[in-house]
Amino acid sequence: MGKAELKRLSVSLDGGLVDAFDKYVEREGYPTRSKAVADLIAGCLVRNEWSAGGVVAGAVILVYDHHKRDLTNRLTHTQHDYHDIIISSQHVHLDHDNCLEVIVARGAPERLEDLAKRLKSTKGVKYCTLSAASTGTKL
Repeated sequence: MGKAELKRLSVSLDGGLVDAFDKYVEREGYPTRSKAVADLIAGCLVRNEWSAGGVVAGAVILVYDHHKRDLTNRLTHTQHDYHDIIISSQHVHLDHDNCLEVIVARGAPERLEDLAKRLKSTKGVKYCTLSAASTGTKL
């Protein structure tokens, strides 16, 4: 597969907005304004994918104390309820007590959001967030 065709885009912006954007580009370490603009547009398109429905991808990240009674079993049970959308999971031991788990899923946005809500509301989970992504087919 070859490289995608690059197209030039010209925009006119308020000088103050450009100055603020240039600081953002530098702070984030972008090599060019174009790369920064492309990432911002991709983020907007991903948000649109999620609000439009269809198939999306994402990752649920959670931190919990594995010593909490029956917590690991409850989290595993919840994941089995979503076996149709979970692609993979990775379990990491952060220290003697705390674990971090990353659950990668693909499916309808509502299903991914429901999975994250179920995991987040499980007693004993210290932190849980859903990172919205794209399958890449619409970018």
